[in-house]
Amino acid sequence: MAEDDWRRRSDSHREPELSRNLALRDALRPIAARNGTTVSAVAVAWALAWPGVSGAIVGARKPEQVDGWLPAGSLVLSGADLDEIAATAERLGVGPEPVRPE
Repeated sequence: MAEDDWRRRSDSHREPELSRNLALRDALRPIAARNGTTVSAVAVAWALAWPGVSGAIVGARKPEQVDGWLPAGSLVLSGADLDEIAATAERLGVGPEPVRPE
């Protein structure tokens, strides 16, 4: 990251949280592959699966990054997908408590 990047000051982008967050990202890869989509779309769809969440704020530095999460609007993760994400997040100690949407 560039010296002036705000993420350098964020705990979620510094160790040990950074390694745990990257491990969660990597764990989303098989779920994305099964659903024929991107890791970004799975992450946003997971956020949208939570009760009471009607939208997700996402950002991009480059226009092509938007293409990665756009499919999340129509992606419905299965119960098995949600359970897999929850188990991984719990094992890694990342994500909200609880780690599985109701």
